[in-house]
Amino acid sequence: MDKEEISKIYGGKVRVRVCGILVEGDSILLVKHKNLGKKQTLWMPPGGGVEFGQSISESLKREFLEETGLFVEVCDFLFASEFIQQPLHAIELFFKVELKKGTLKVGIDPEAGEAQQIIDEVRMMDFKEINSMNKEYFHGIFLNCSSTKELLNSAGFFNFENNL
Repeated sequence: MDKEEISKIYGGKVRVRVCGILVEGDSILLVKHKNLGKKQTLWMPPGGGVEFGQSISESLKREFLEETGLFVEVCDFLFASEFIQQPLHAIELFFKVELKKGTLKVGIDPEAGEAQQIIDEVRMMDFKEINSMNKEYFHGIFLNCSSTKELLNSAGFFNFENNL
């Protein structure tokens, strides 16, 4: 999917997104998206849009399964963020999640056709690796923390205007 197609599907409106933070030791589960972000690669926690009539918890479980093949339980609300990078504008709600079952795999973005998939890789990544890479490859939440503990203890509302 190129930037024009991303704009058609997600642009020109405010989206409410839910994202799940799945932690094992000092590692966090991340999804690598192609054609997003300043470097055309963006690592971020699994998540996506809340659908009309679907609860936040149901939406996060659905998104997690679609993107990673994993079934999760939604636990604590952690923090919220907003990002604006024309034509995209999203309000994101981040929750801690716990793994219930499933086998980790590269999932799909159902809004995109088979040839336009933007999910490129899904894997656990520790903060040593995250901290060694250019932060422009990561969602803005990683600008404010350098460890799993800091991420899980983040609280409040973060504005990442033009940081994606």
